[in-house]
Amino acid sequence: MIAAFITIACVLATMLAPWIAPFNPFDPTQISLWDGKLPPSWIEGGQAQYILGTDNQGRDMLSTILYGGRLSIIVGIAAVCLGMALGVILGVISGYFGGAVDAIIMRIADIQLTIPGILLAILINGIGRTLLPLEMREDFAIYVVIFAIGLTDWPQFARVTRGATLVESQKEYVQAARVIGLPRWLIIVRHILPNVMRPVLVIATIGLALAIISEATLSFLGQGIPPTTPSLGTLIRVGNEYLFSGLWWITLFPAAALVVLVFAVNLLGDWMRDALNPKLR
Repeated sequence: MIAAFITIACVLATMLAPWIAPFNPFDPTQISLWDGKLPPSWIEGGQAQYILGTDNQGRDMLSTILYGGRLSIIVGIAAVCLGMALGVILGVISGYFGGAVDAIIMRIADIQLTIPGILLAILINGIGRTLLPLEMREDFAIYVVIFAIGLTDWPQFARVTRGATLVESQKEYVQAARVIGLPRWLIIVRHILPNVMRPVLVIATIGLALAIISEATLSFLGQGIPPTTPSLGTLIRVGNEYLFSGLWWITLFPAAALVVLVFAVNLLGDWMRDALNPKLR
């Protein structure tokens, strides 16, 4: 419950960033290069209006963390939804129809699972950027990152959904639906899908934390969100360049926000797994 509270608080704080953030990091009129690299307000040399200090461009760290966290959460949720939709569809088809369809889908999933997810995301992200015209790459960078992370996540959803579908398809109510002549698509939508979503939602919650980490990793490596658009990954990457010059706050505070957010989401996923497991009731 504490993890749920922290997660909700983080999501609300980031989504309400335009109203609660002290400054707008996207507004050039609110950014001053003369105020760049200021320490937090409680350290000598800091200013009261910059509670967590400023980055190299003079942006307020607290504001950039709120706006950057919002972008990281949106990318994570969108990527998980994409991977879940693709994985659930393929998993249900694989488990219900079986045969050659099942073999092909599962072998593709097995092959993809042998490749580290972050390397596959970098590959997909690189291909996506190459296919886009040069003037469109920065505008569509967020969508390419969502697509890359989503495509790396579908196999785990597909495997879980396939196993649950194999169990549900042998139960009496599904057999009765077949006997009375319901079409296959209606059986899948009305009877199979509602009963296989419980474990999928647990994986989606844990997958959200992994998707946020993946976005931060891609951005840290310079393969994700452009540096001009603050996300937790880009903030950590920018701060890392100044870490050994004593400007520790540019890296520490975004990294701490990322750790707290991911840790809370992971604990929330563990709680959901236990709460939705009927054997533990």
